[in-house]
Amino acid sequence: MDTFSSFFDSQSRSQWNYNTLKNFRQISPIVQTHLKKVYMTLFCALVASAFGAYLHIIWNIGGYLTTFACFGAIIWLHSTPPCQEQKRVSLLMASAVFEGASIGPLIDLAIQIDPSVLVAAFVGTALAFACFSGAAMLARRREYLYLGGLLSSGVSMLLWLHFASSIFGGSTALFKMEIYLGLLVFVGYMVVDTQDIIEKAHLGDLDYIKHALTLFTDFVAVFVRILIIMLKISAEKGERKKKKRSD
Repeated sequence: MDTFSSFFDSQSRSQWNYNTLKNFRQISPIVQTHLKKVYMTLFCALVASAFGAYLHIIWNIGGYLTTFACFGAIIWLHSTPPCQEQKRVSLLMASAVFEGASIGPLIDLAIQIDPSVLVAAFVGTALAFACFSGAAMLARRREYLYLGGLLSSGVSMLLWLHFASSIFGGSTALFKMEIYLGLLVFVGYMVVDTQDIIEKAHLGDLDYIKHALTLFTDFVAVFVRILIIMLKISAEKGERKKKKRSD
C-alpha cells in the first residue's frame, strides 16, 4: 500500500495545473509520434474486440476455442519480424477479435441483466486508463518502473489463488480476493507498461504494434474485472428487491 500511496503523494506534490498537463518536454517528438501510433492502434484493437463480442452474441462462438486462437495469434505476432508490419497488424486485430469473442459470454450476460452496467464498466475502464496512463506520461521518466516487480508478485499470487480454487473449490471470499487483487494489479500495470513503452521508445524500440498489444491486454483485464464487480453488485440489488417484494 505504501508504494501506491507514494504514487498519489508524488502527483499531489507536483503542481497540477493546465501548464502541467501540457508538459511533455521529457518525451521527445519521436516518442510522442510513436505514442500516437500506439494509442491509435489500441483504439482499432478495441473496436475489433467489440466486433468479436458482437459475433459471439449473434453466433455464440466464444469459448475455449477462441481463447486458444487468441493466444495462437499473439504468439504468431511475436514470432513475426517487425518488418512485416501489415501482417503483424492483421494478427493483432485477429487476436483482438478472438479476445472479444472469448469475453462475449460475460458481455452477453451483462446485456441480459442490465445493459447500463456494460456501458458503465467500459466508461469506468476508459477513464481509469486515461488517468493512470496520463499520469505515467506526466511523471518523471522511470519513476514507477520499480512497481513492475511488485505487480509481477501480484500476478503470481493471482495464479496461485486460481490454482487453489480450481483444486480445493472456490469460495466467495477467495473469488472476491482474486477479482479485487487482479483489478489492483492490472491498474498498476497501466502505469508501469506506459512508462516502460516510453522508456523503450527512447532507447529505439518503436514497435507500436507490440506496445499496443500490451496496453490492450491491460485494458481488457481491467474491463473484465470491473464488469464482474458491477454485475455482482447489480445481482445483489436484484435479490434484495425480490426479498422485499416477497416480504
